[in-house]
This record gives sequence, C-alpha cells and structure tokens, in this order.
Amino acid sequence: MTPGPEGGEPTSPSRPRSRPTVVAVLATVIAGVRAGLVGRDLALLAAGLTFYAGIAIVPLLVLAFGLTAWLTSAERVQELGRRLAELLPGELGAPDAVTRLVDAGAGLTPLGALLALLPMSLYGEGLRRALLRFSDRADRMTGWRGRLASLPLLLLTPVLLYPLLLAAAAMADLAERGGLAGTLGQVAVGFYSVLAALTLPIAFGFRVVAGVRVHLRALVVGALFTAACLSGFLQGFVLFLSLPLDLGAPFGGLDVVGGVVALGLWLFLLHLVLVVGWLATRALDEFWTAPAGVPAAPGR
Repeated sequence: MTPGPEGGEPTSPSRPRSRPTVVAVLATVIAGVRAGLVGRDLALLAAGLTFYAGIAIVPLLVLAFGLTAWLTSAERVQELGRRLAELLPGELGAPDAVTRLVDAGAGLTPLGALLALLPMSLYGEGLRRALLRFSDRADRMTGWRGRLASLPLLLLTPVLLYPLLLAAAAMADLAERGGLAGTLGQVAVGFYSVLAALTLPIAFGFRVVAGVRVHLRALVVGALFTAACLSGFLQGFVLFLSLPLDLGAPFGGLDVVGGVVALGLWLFLLHLVLVVGWLATRALDEFWTAPAGVPAAPGR
C-alpha cells in the first residue's frame, strides 16, 4: 500500500496485466463466436455466400489459370494441370472438369479476362455483405466497395496458384510411389500447400474486403486458423469424391445434377467455416485490444 495524495486513503500499486492462459483465450473466443451468432441466421448467411461463390468460382479459376499461364507459359500450366487432374477421383468427372478449366485458362484472351472480371468480383460483394452483418458499421455502396476491394487479389493469383500446382505435381509423384509413406506425404503436402495458398487471401478478405478494422496479431492468427480449417475440409471433399456413392439417385438418376448439388453442399460447409473463422478473428481482436481489467465485449 502507498499513501494517497494529500494524506488521502492509501492506494494499491498498479499491477501489470497477467498473461492470459490458452484456456482463457479459447473460452473468450468461443463466447465471442456464440455472441456474434445471436439473432443471426448462420446457415442463411453461408447459403448467400455460396450463391455468390457459385457465380464467381469458374471465372475466378479461369482467370487464375490464365494469369499464371501469362506469367509462365500455357504449356507449363497445362502440364501441371494434368498432374493435378491425376490426383482427383474420376467418379464424378472431376479430372475432366479440372482439365477443361486449365485449358480455358491457358487459352484465355485479354477480352475474355475482362469479361470474367464482373462475375468473379461478385464474390467480393457477397463476402462484404455477409461479414458486415456482424458489425454496426454503416456502409454505403456495399456491392461496389466489395467488388472493387476484391480485384487486387487477382494480381496475387499467379504467385499463389503456381506453387500450388507444383505441390500437386509432387503429390502425384507420391501417389505413384504408393505405400503408407506416400499416402501420408500426399496428405501433408496437400494440407500445408492449401493452407499457405489460402492464408493471404483470407487475411485480405477479413481486413480489406470486409471493411472492418482488425489488428495485425488477431488477423494473422484468425486467417491461419480459418485457412487450416478450410484446408482440412477440402481434403475431406477429395475423399468424398472417391466414395462409391450414387449421387444421382435422389435426382432421378441424373448424376450431373447430383454432382452439382454435392459441390454446392461442400461450398456451403466451407462458408460456414469461413464465417465462424471471421467471428473467431473478431473475438480475438477484441480480447487482445481490451483495456487491462476490462473484459472484452463479445461482438461489436
């Protein structure tokens, strides 16, 4: 105890804020995620994002392959694309779909790239609209802000996609080798390569496209966590494709319809993870920026 000013009551010396335990951080993040979901329909938000993704995913992939082909060469991208197709199960025609996407990207013209920008940028609009649902911020021209904010990511797609294609070629070599070591190697290379490729776009989406300020430490941790979860789910999707399922049975034997519905379902699940990852990032940010002695308010 130290004497108070001018003979007043003694005051206690200030104590430094104790370092939170991992359990305390996890409890705060879980509470923040739960509080952020109060009054909001998570499934509906994820379904809306899935709708935007359904419009944007093909133009985005074609542009990504096209820019990578311009940076390297069309032949190199097609060669690596064939190695990627070798990794995918053939039950639903996934290898043929990947080959067609790669060929379309390799033959992309400047006019075709320009025309693909509009549907591709719609995903930025959907992401901004969805994530702003968890903020009190008033936003004007949300659609155009989201679309324009997403365009700079195109410049990074060759830098992110080309290493991913190289990783796919390495995975194809491991698949040819076979055995337990080859299988474990495929899983590890696939998981960490997708994790590395997704982290920066997710961080950019959370910080720039979403239009809500998030400090760097929370942004890095939240983007890594979300990218790791999405990478795991994508590994699960590849496993799902290899299962001997008759996806056309509920749709009158139309396998194409069943495949499209299955893809939409997995996109929906991925966006559930993405939204929860955003809420976890916000909760971390609020926890780490709360003043000492003041509990972080879950949600803003």
